[in-house]
Amino acid sequence: MSKVGEINIDGNLTVSTNNPAVGIVATEGAAESIAAEIINARRNGHQAIIVGTDGGNQEWRVFARALGARIVDCNALFDQQSMKECLLETAREAGFPGLVFHDDPTSRIDLEASMNVLQESDSFLVDSRSKPPLERGERVLVGIPAYNEEATIGNVVKEGLEYADEVLVVDDGSEDRTAVKAKQAGAIVVEHETNRGYGATLHSLFEQAERACVSHLVVLDADGQHDPSDIPKLVEFQAKSQSEIVIGSRFVGDGETNAPYYRKLGLLVINFLTNLSFGAIRPKSWVKDTQCGFRVYSPRAFENLANDPGIGSQMSASTDILHHAHERNYDIVEVGTNVNYDNENTSSHHPISHGITLVSNILRTIERERPITALGLPGFLCWFGGLAFTYWTITNYTSTNTFPIGLGIVSGFLGLSGILFCFAAVILHSLQQQSGIR
Repeated sequence: MSKVGEINIDGNLTVSTNNPAVGIVATEGAAESIAAEIINARRNGHQAIIVGTDGGNQEWRVFARALGARIVDCNALFDQQSMKECLLETAREAGFPGLVFHDDPTSRIDLEASMNVLQESDSFLVDSRSKPPLERGERVLVGIPAYNEEATIGNVVKEGLEYADEVLVVDDGSEDRTAVKAKQAGAIVVEHETNRGYGATLHSLFEQAERACVSHLVVLDADGQHDPSDIPKLVEFQAKSQSEIVIGSRFVGDGETNAPYYRKLGLLVINFLTNLSFGAIRPKSWVKDTQCGFRVYSPRAFENLANDPGIGSQMSASTDILHHAHERNYDIVEVGTNVNYDNENTSSHHPISHGITLVSNILRTIERERPITALGLPGFLCWFGGLAFTYWTITNYTSTNTFPIGLGIVSGFLGLSGILFCFAAVILHSLQQQSGIR
């Protein structure tokens, strides 16, 4: 087989046959670990060669093909020596200068140590050196929801990798080269076949963080609004405070934003309604920035969120997550960050339609969760208005001896509507109490 100098796979990371290869023995149930080792090898310029027994239905094969690894089927008995021989023969034929042999994909390869041993050895093949098992407290994962963000995703990924162990991009059915750009920058990419919505991408991030057993999941936008250099500050604050959710807020401490005034006004309204839906009346108890996508989640938070069907699939997910947190008494803290709106196309949603959608969703939530506030208070005001119009109707009739039909209709309508609203509020509140919703 002729020697190929450079191999570029899927526009992602370039590996070279001038570097030693990494040979991995595939075992059932270790597909995700195998995928992680392939990515680790390729990120450092090494080709991964996976050996397994005959049969094309194993899950690890799907990952290996998608990540550009070589797959070798070994017809011999599945023992370590036969696996070594298959990998050794493949690596020599492909022209690699050496091979690191890894027979336990559930353990992590210490690639640097393994390559040092190979370099110092006269042998073509050496057994891998393994890292100690990961503990949850060691890893930070940056998760980026993305939709048609090819212009900015590469820089965001590269900057995120400076402050995290891994960067995971969930491409929500983009029509451009977002996924390719993210891979080229070094991210792990999960692709939705269709555009499923912001909430669906967050759900995928929560699931992946749960599987990866990370200590902190940092979520930030793909459009460059958020500054990745703020990641250490937010992570450190979460580690010290043990809070379930840390929000990078535009409106507390040293947080700043150059958002247009109409956006600030819209955020003020949305923040007020969102806090009202929690039952937070006093401003001191408010979440000041309910819609910022720059957040850090603890394991307790993202594990529960990954399994909560109540998190919507669209942009209202940011509010749904806060309701989830409020119901479970999570600690939510806000740390000041800067949000930059100078980038072009910082949102794929029109601000007015987006705001109307958010407000309508919040109002529905208030109606469901706070019926006394949503229905009882307006009902009382309607009833009081009806009472005032009734008084006006009576005084008008006594002074003119003519019944004012218009005033009578208005007073009757307001009074009846108020009674119905109050009655509905009491019924819904009683049902909530009985069903234990609150």
